[in-house]
Amino acid sequence: MTDIRNADHYPQRIVCLTEEPTEVLYALGEEHRIVGISGFTVRPPRARKEKPKVSAFTSAKIDEILKLQPDFVIGFSDIQADIARELIKAGVEVWISNHRSVDGILAYIRRLGAMVGAAEKAEAYARKAEQQIARIEVAAAQFERRPKVYFEEWDEPLITGIQWVAELIRIAGGEDVFPRMSGESLAKHRILEDAGEVVRAAPDIILGSWCGKRFRPERVAAREGWEAIPAVRDSELYEIKSPIILQPGPAALFDGLEAMHGIFAEWDRGRRG
Repeated sequence: MTDIRNADHYPQRIVCLTEEPTEVLYALGEEHRIVGISGFTVRPPRARKEKPKVSAFTSAKIDEILKLQPDFVIGFSDIQADIARELIKAGVEVWISNHRSVDGILAYIRRLGAMVGAAEKAEAYARKAEQQIARIEVAAAQFERRPKVYFEEWDEPLITGIQWVAELIRIAGGEDVFPRMSGESLAKHRILEDAGEVVRAAPDIILGSWCGKRFRPERVAAREGWEAIPAVRDSELYEIKSPIILQPGPAALFDGLEAMHGIFAEWDRGRRG
């Protein structure tokens, strides 16, 4: 049930062009409103079995979307502007969010819940995420020293610095070695032209989440000059699965944050002997 008695005032046929609205709507018990999803959706797993896949990230099957007769389409970022334009020209209402921070994710949950008449459920879900963040922050405050962390989104070229990831690294107990990059929204502005920058930053831990392919720590360790990096020397290279960190949705606040904190906590225990 929704929080508002007259549910007819809210969207009944929603197409989600990215995973995060799908995950939120399922978490709120509003999945019956979804009629189409992104082909990259993996959370929750049952969504792939229950909903037709009508989009990628930079492209979409416009004709297939229109056949679903959506009364609301949800996408993310300027990268989906062309998709949004075509749907708007066809008379479809479209919401493109552009949140890129932890606070932005929390606000997104609340806003989306309000849009489907489930504001109370969304508020409870957002508060649950806030409690998770607070719990991790308290645990991280017990570390003797915060590890320096290099997060790699892509390997050819090297890309780092996603804002919400940098914030979650701090919450989890680490220090992002390239904080200046997190202010850039576009990946092309977060390219490390000189791989030697990572060597000089000397991270204690390297986290990798290569979008669309498996992170290969042995390839990272074999890069020229990287044997001098503490993380490589001490074999502190880890993959964070892309579905739980690379999208600005609930997964990052729950599973992504938990995974990072677990790695940092183990590193801290190792330093204590």
